[in-house]
Amino acid sequence: MIGFDTNVVVRHLVQDDPAQARAATIAFERLSPSNPGFLTTTVLVETYWVLTRAYRIAPGTVLGTLRDLADCAEIVIQDEPEVRAAWRLADDGADFADALISAACSSRGCAAVLSFDRAAQERLRFQQP
Repeated sequence: MIGFDTNVVVRHLVQDDPAQARAATIAFERLSPSNPGFLTTTVLVETYWVLTRAYRIAPGTVLGTLRDLADCAEIVIQDEPEVRAAWRLADDGADFADALISAACSSRGCAAVLSFDRAAQERLRFQQP
């Protein structure tokens, strides 16, 4: 298994730096189900932030792209059930990072998630500390 950092994933998806994009794409092309790539939840969140904030790609488009990547037999996703639950919450308008926090806490039996983030309190039922 081969781990990927955010910058390699972004270069592969965006193709904005010819040399780095080529190297990143070759790395992805070398993956196979018996030698998959591994994407951590941190890499997924960072990729989401970079693509939506720096590249100003619509959140729905980024979520779809990340799902397509995760659906490849050559890719393993850390905490995949929680990530997929977070994508569903993000589809409904929640911030992806907050949705991932919510899904991870829920899957581990947390009674509540405490946050000062009002949007997360409204969308995800996070509670004021």
